Amino acid sequence: MLTIQVKRIHRLDNGRALKAFADIAVNDALLVKGVRVMDGKKGIFVTMPREQSTKDKKWYDTVRCLSKEVREEISGKVLEAYKQV
Repeated sequence: MLTIQVKRIHRLDNGRALKAFADIAVNDALLVKGVRVMDGKKGIFVTMPREQSTKDKKWYDTVRCLSKEVREEISGKVLEAYKQV
């Protein structure tokens, strides 16, 4: 069982697709920095941290959820915290 906590959320009101950055703790043992709240065509959603490759200039996730359930749990917690800020 995972315990996921939003440790920090920084909301941006700049009129762009990026709405917030968040840091989450998993089981009080792992801190994931740079989770993003985005506004897309289908509404608000959460993405994992990314970095740009120096070779092909494409962006790649640096953290991946290995199950749909974990991804949904993280998204739910981050979106809940985003709405409260």
